[in-house]
Amino acid sequence: MNPGQKNLNSKKIEDYIDAIDNLFLKLELAYHYQFYKVFGSDNKLNEGKKLWANNLKKYDIEVINKASEEIIHSQPYFPTLTDIIKACEESKKNNALPTSEEAFIEALKSYSPRREFPWSHPIVYFAGKKTGWSSLNEKSRKEIFYDFKRNYESLIGLLNKGKKFSIPKNKTPKELKPLNQKLFASLRKKHNI
Repeated sequence: MNPGQKNLNSKKIEDYIDAIDNLFLKLELAYHYQFYKVFGSDNKLNEGKKLWANNLKKYDIEVINKASEEIIHSQPYFPTLTDIIKACEESKKNNALPTSEEAFIEALKSYSPRREFPWSHPIVYFAGKKTGWSSLNEKSRKEIFYDFKRNYESLIGLLNKGKKFSIPKNKTPKELKPLNQKLFASLRKKHNI
């Protein structure tokens, strides 16, 4: 290793520490008085950061950031460590989901038969279906995006509550039997065709 060059592990640790500091900064700004009631002194703040960092270390930085944003947008009171862990679990589950914008673009690029399209997640299909395929194709992107986003986010809410989504497969058409050639020949002869 060259002098002044950091190894990958120390960079990862620094990023994780920054993520925990960022989490606490967001909580401080969002829940100002409640935050100071819990972490009123530097000693309490440092001990709190250690405790939270130790309990959140199994989650990726992106998951922690997404969970903190979700908590801040949905919870009026200062969250406990347990609330953050639950939000991280939910965020981890939904980490495979595309963003609203990505899902919208995917729905616009889809083609018929839509059930056969290789969707990144079934929710994208159902959000497109609920919005209306013709609306997605005909209305302006700006106009229809908010409808799509509302539908997509409501479906994510259902997913978080445990609903399973799977796209039903198209029914395979019945096998067609070959036409009776003798019958056609006799009909042609009968009608002089």
